[in-house]
Amino acid sequence: MPYIEFQNVGKKYQMGEIIIKALNDTNFGVEKGELAVIVGASGAGKTTALNILGGMDTVTSGKVLMDGRNITKLKEKELIKYRREDIGFVFQSIHLLQDLTAFENIAYSGYGKKSKKEVNKKAMELLKKFGLEDKASKYPSELSGGEQQRIAIARALINDIKVLFADEPTGALNSNSGETVLNTLTKLNEEGQSIVMVTHDLKACSRANRVIYLNDGRVEAELELNRYNPEEKEEREKLIFEFLKEHKW
Repeated sequence: MPYIEFQNVGKKYQMGEIIIKALNDTNFGVEKGELAVIVGASGAGKTTALNILGGMDTVTSGKVLMDGRNITKLKEKELIKYRREDIGFVFQSIHLLQDLTAFENIAYSGYGKKSKKEVNKKAMELLKKFGLEDKASKYPSELSGGEQQRIAIARALINDIKVLFADEPTGALNSNSGETVLNTLTKLNEEGQSIVMVTHDLKACSRANRVIYLNDGRVEAELELNRYNPEEKEEREKLIFEFLKEHKW
């Protein structure tokens, strides 16, 4: 049984007299420890799917399982706990708190679940892990885009989450910063972190071992790959490009 599973998920939005089907009997699964990417044209349902996985949107029909638990049936207090303790989110718009330092941005999300001492220790460990310990006292305005995004990833990890969700994490970055962020996500996945990412970036797709192609709210095709190997980078990108081209992305 997949660790994450969409079962006949439908999502409709009412806009005046018009009904928009963002997802239409969508089915897919992601195994524990995978780095999966969801791709497709604008309006295909990618972000809707990610928002449902993150407990930030509801389904119209079907259900979503996370480690066998039906998250579509969670009550508000259970959803808050799920979002705080089980999952982490990274967005294209980084959303760091501008009046907090890098260290404080990471630690702030952990207070309440563990002691302040434990959280502070974990925050510093994450800064060191990402090579940013010298940026601990810097404010977001003093950091590059890539550094800010890595701080955002560290913040998402502070509570020992089960799954990291990323919505276009390299979308606002230049190529060098984007590569650094992708290296960070790849390393986390190699260490066992389950990751689901929405992206338009071919380079980001090449890091995945599962590519899920959405079209008009349905899964049109999937591609399974071996774990990422930098020596096979060009071959992987070519394979994924041909896969996406075949499906007219």
